[in-house]
Amino acid sequence: MEGVIHTGSDASSFRDCFSLAWKNPYVLRLAFSAGLGGLLFGYDTGVISGALLYIRDDFEAVDKNTVLQESIVSMAVAGAIIGAAVGGWLNDRYGRRTAILIADFLFFIGAVIMASAPNPALLIVGRVFVGLGVGMASMTSPLYISEASPAKIRGALVSTNGFLITGGQFLAYLINLAFTKAPGTWRWMLGIAALPALLQFVLMLFLPESPRWLYRKGREEEAKTILKNIFPAKDVEQEIQDLKDSVESEFHEQGSTEKINLAKLLKTKTVRRGLIAGVGLQVFQQFVGINTVMYYSPTIVQLAGFASNETALLLSLVTSGLNAFGSIVSIYFIDRTGRKKLLIISLCGVIVSLGVLTGVFHQTTSHSPLVSQIETSYFNGYTCPDYSSASNFRSWDCMTCLKASSSDCGFCSAVDKLMPGACLISNDTTKDLCHTDHRQWYTRGCPSQYGWLALIGLALYIIFFSPGMGTVPWIVNSEIYPLRFRGVCGGIAATANWISNLIVAQTFLTLTQDIGTSWTFLLFGVISVVALFFVLVCVPETKGLPIEEVEHMLEQRSLHFKFWEKRSDPLEKNNQVV
Repeated sequence: MEGVIHTGSDASSFRDCFSLAWKNPYVLRLAFSAGLGGLLFGYDTGVISGALLYIRDDFEAVDKNTVLQESIVSMAVAGAIIGAAVGGWLNDRYGRRTAILIADFLFFIGAVIMASAPNPALLIVGRVFVGLGVGMASMTSPLYISEASPAKIRGALVSTNGFLITGGQFLAYLINLAFTKAPGTWRWMLGIAALPALLQFVLMLFLPESPRWLYRKGREEEAKTILKNIFPAKDVEQEIQDLKDSVESEFHEQGSTEKINLAKLLKTKTVRRGLIAGVGLQVFQQFVGINTVMYYSPTIVQLAGFASNETALLLSLVTSGLNAFGSIVSIYFIDRTGRKKLLIISLCGVIVSLGVLTGVFHQTTSHSPLVSQIETSYFNGYTCPDYSSASNFRSWDCMTCLKASSSDCGFCSAVDKLMPGACLISNDTTKDLCHTDHRQWYTRGCPSQYGWLALIGLALYIIFFSPGMGTVPWIVNSEIYPLRFRGVCGGIAATANWISNLIVAQTFLTLTQDIGTSWTFLLFGVISVVALFFVLVCVPETKGLPIEEVEHMLEQRSLHFKFWEKRSDPLEKNNQVV
């Protein structure tokens, strides 16, 4: 068994985590420095949503091509898939610290390329480099923190990585707002991402390798030295002995030179069960739609009826702030309430929130302002060609105008934006003409009295998603696998996360165009219901268990729906699934 055995975690674990700042700041320094990988992850997720608004303005080809917009967003995700897959091998071969340093270097190079990109093609190249770094960091940072944390506060410390992800997203929106009026707007937004990568690179140079990785590689004295800095003096010898027993038992059962392959993973019952839970959580984390909100939240705000780029960014800042707050909630509850209960509560709230968004966007699209022939003729010479040639133009509304099949058209609202407006050719000239009369120019969504309800739906979605589905999948994947398989299994799970992320990022705008925004959110809602049943059946509770005790639990567990029972027997508590 690896680590000191605790009979469980309770409310004191949160206080214990923060008391480390006074008793043993070394552990917090490890957690914060490694957690900056989460900041990189979060910043990249958040910054592209705002930068895309201005990239569209600078590159006409991007503005006219939805697939190109999705590619700029999702190529970082494609790079992350490769980064996560390679990261698993790097972690096991060269160590957690080395993998983080390589991730920082790749992210730094990508940020520089993006900031100086003269065309969309080079911008996409920079996005791929950034993705490689984010992919490696996304699975390595929580793994490093987990292996350098006492069991009782492991969840809280790994949750700091989740907090830094959401903090990075919030920081990205602040940066986006700060540079909306600056020359080069999106170049500053994307280029500043190099700074946290450089900071983490420097900090990690002065930190040690994971003690558990060192011990397994035969570097026992180095591992012991680090463990003495992490654990109280009374617990160090027991921790070292447990780690020694764990590694010796593993070598005896598996052999020290046997290669790890997929067949070997699937034949090992505990690993197979761990992969089902870990990979499933990572896939569902993406398919319930979170990164549609994080990558495209300004666009979603515009679809809800808020036309201004600055307004869309400001309102998106509120949702990202709620996301960061949710991560703080997770740090408090993760070792008190448990992983599984947080997931259940989170998914129930996500389902309700997606139901609200489905209803709101249905109302928004089916009750948009009509197109007025009088208002349109006011802008003589700029009428949308499809509107001019339509036989049923009296039935046209704003959504019909924006979806004109053979022309690129926009909607200029009346002074009262809910009254009938004008359907015009979409270009900079008509946009400026529209704004001179204190009207609003719409090309993404239409004026609506339900827009604020959409913002409430987004806020509820973030509030429920962040403390549970936002952080728990990474925590579970950092503690559910045996030591020998931890790097490669974490890499597999992270790769599954990024593949799912890519699918969602590359299809969201296309789905909103083809089936509508309301049906898109309904689809995510149905997937969330499936995810809820998956968590009930397949995900074990790992709260308060030393990492190797999780392996014993997976060996004995069976599938069932019971998850809310209180357990009083410490032995039962260590061997039963909540």
